Amino acid sequence: MSEELSFEKKYEYITRNLQEVLGDENLKKIVQERDMKIYWGTATTGKPHIAYFVPMTKIGDFLKAGCEVTILFADLHAYLDNMKAPWSLLEQRTKYYEAVIKAMLQSIDVPLDKLKFIQGTDFELSKEYTLDVYRLTSIVTQHDAKKAGAEVVKQVEYPLLSGLLYPGLQALDEEYLKVDAQFGGVDQRKIFTFAEKYLPQLGYAKRIHLMNPMVPGLTGSKMSSSEEDSKIDLLDSPADVKKKIKRAFCEPGNILENGLLSFVKHVLYSMFKENEGFEIKRKPEFGGDATFLKYEDLEKAFQEEQVHPGDLKAAVEIYINKLLEPIRKVFDDKVHRELTEKAYPTKKAEKADENSPDKMELKAGKVLEAIKHPDADTLCILKVDVGNGESRSIVSNLMTYYKLEDLVNTNVVVLTNMKASKMRGVESEGLVLCAFNENKYEPLKVPSDANVGDRIFIEGYNNTTSEVPQLNPKKKVWDKIQSELRTNSDGECVWREFSMMTIGGGSIMSSLINCNVK
Repeated sequence: MSEELSFEKKYEYITRNLQEVLGDENLKKIVQERDMKIYWGTATTGKPHIAYFVPMTKIGDFLKAGCEVTILFADLHAYLDNMKAPWSLLEQRTKYYEAVIKAMLQSIDVPLDKLKFIQGTDFELSKEYTLDVYRLTSIVTQHDAKKAGAEVVKQVEYPLLSGLLYPGLQALDEEYLKVDAQFGGVDQRKIFTFAEKYLPQLGYAKRIHLMNPMVPGLTGSKMSSSEEDSKIDLLDSPADVKKKIKRAFCEPGNILENGLLSFVKHVLYSMFKENEGFEIKRKPEFGGDATFLKYEDLEKAFQEEQVHPGDLKAAVEIYINKLLEPIRKVFDDKVHRELTEKAYPTKKAEKADENSPDKMELKAGKVLEAIKHPDADTLCILKVDVGNGESRSIVSNLMTYYKLEDLVNTNVVVLTNMKASKMRGVESEGLVLCAFNENKYEPLKVPSDANVGDRIFIEGYNNTTSEVPQLNPKKKVWDKIQSELRTNSDGECVWREFSMMTIGGGSIMSSLINCNVK
């Protein structure tokens, strides 16, 4: 196909819908002489969601232009980025990514025989690559390494060395994959300019960099694997798709913070064949059916409120389900279901562990009242609503860090199955869980959409089948569970590597990172 295309057509395919190209003159020169070699990498962390169709459709464009494309499953990068993926799960998550991305590409009719898939650890652990990592560390400053990863690697006050290595490895991948260009989101621009600066200092060529815009999620902000309401999972059911799209932010006339319109622009219009367009089905009294052959016409109609948000949502829902249905079918067998469970466990990891976190009964609570303890200067008594008309009296040390009036109406995580005990003469009927360091205690933060009384649990340990036992402080079960509760570098509360979350899927967070929780 590449021999039949003009230079202009190849260039159009490669660059359309991109936000920025670094090295455009070199790109034009290569395209005029031969087929380009491009790679796109993805760290195998959270589950891929529908935003992944954006790079997939661009990969389709590159293939239409005759490019040789490599997809890198960056498993080592996933671990280096503040251990977003536990080492024990990396292999399974890489297999999951390969299976789901192949299914996505088939869903949009991208032929797999024109692609090459490679795993980062297949070459990044070689002697030559490792020596180049050391060579790179001898010329890169800590400042430049941290700056390069600022938009991609999770930023913390005291960064781990692994996060500082991340940009250098991504730069070296360009050389070891022997490509002309790297493709990624515009959030990776600092890593790309880092590569352009430092690869020549190692004697390697400066590559071209192709950047997609960042597509808003359903909430209007960046689409994120960790923000459940912002994205649609590739295996979501039609009912889940309907629910999430119904809740999506889609303000009349707003074309700037509109994840649905962005998805239509960057995915659907890239897939439409000649004389195909975006179809909206409407009753005659609301304008009747309409087809928009150009995205610009759809955007203008929405901006001028000729297209209602409800009509846009209904149409996008149909298109998304068409894209997801082939993927659902691929994963609707025993092999793929088992792979999904191994990569993203929902079952108990250690059923026989008597100190596993399903022994906790956690609920979302709300502080109704806070008064000083009558016999202790550093303690207060909280009256906490835990749902179903029940409240608990809990003795806490939070008045050391907060004014009592500031604690009232605070949403908190409550351990409700701790055996009641007296603290300086006042009975305490539970615990308000807090992250803490040497300077501060902070109640764990509950997502705003959680209701008082909602169950909170550790991912994979949601005990819904048996009665939760009362925790007796003398048997030290709580102490052993609590010893592995902490906040990670994202401020997310975890037990070991498993997330604490609401029944609705929201994460329990804290502004105190890398701290213990009790």
